[in-house]
Amino acid sequence: MLRRIHLGRLVVVLAVLAAFGFPFSQPLRAQSDLTPEYEVSHDVVPFVPTPTNVAEKMLELAKVTPNDVVYDLGSGDGRIVILAAQKFGAHAVGVELDGKRYEESSARIKELGLASKAKILHGDMFKADIHSATVVTLYLLTSVNAEIRPMLEKQLRPGTRVVSHDFKMSGWNAEQTEEVTDEHGAVHTVYLYTRP
Repeated sequence: MLRRIHLGRLVVVLAVLAAFGFPFSQPLRAQSDLTPEYEVSHDVVPFVPTPTNVAEKMLELAKVTPNDVVYDLGSGDGRIVILAAQKFGAHAVGVELDGKRYEESSARIKELGLASKAKILHGDMFKADIHSATVVTLYLLTSVNAEIRPMLEKQLRPGTRVVSHDFKMSGWNAEQTEEVTDEHGAVHTVYLYTRP
């Protein structure tokens, strides 16, 4: 009888939670996994570094020059930002939510003497002001590309190049597509888009 009462209470609690839109289908995350300053409401993109030769191809495909302002959304360890500033001479900005990667990549930029050409912003890429970008690089997921597309369409000026590693931008037609083989033999696809 006692078990039946507790089960009945559980059903009532679950019904109330469902009525208020509790996301039962999504896994629960520990509060410590979230950066407290930012509300993570979008798909979480795992950190997977872009191989250096793929990063170079992304910047080459976008024809990056010292006159460009390159934004890397979800900049991870900062390698694309550093490469854009160091090898291509561009002004480069990364946007990274993870505090540890933000600190490490910022320290690396300072260590390389690139602080006048490159920087990492600590924050949510969905809230970034990227109006000044002439090139945007992405290594997200197809679902995240779809989520960020309205922001890109709203903020980017005509002629801005968008380069995506491995994941297409749904609804946009790629101007150019290239395959790159990394040092381990894995094949990567790079998509180039230009905002009309």
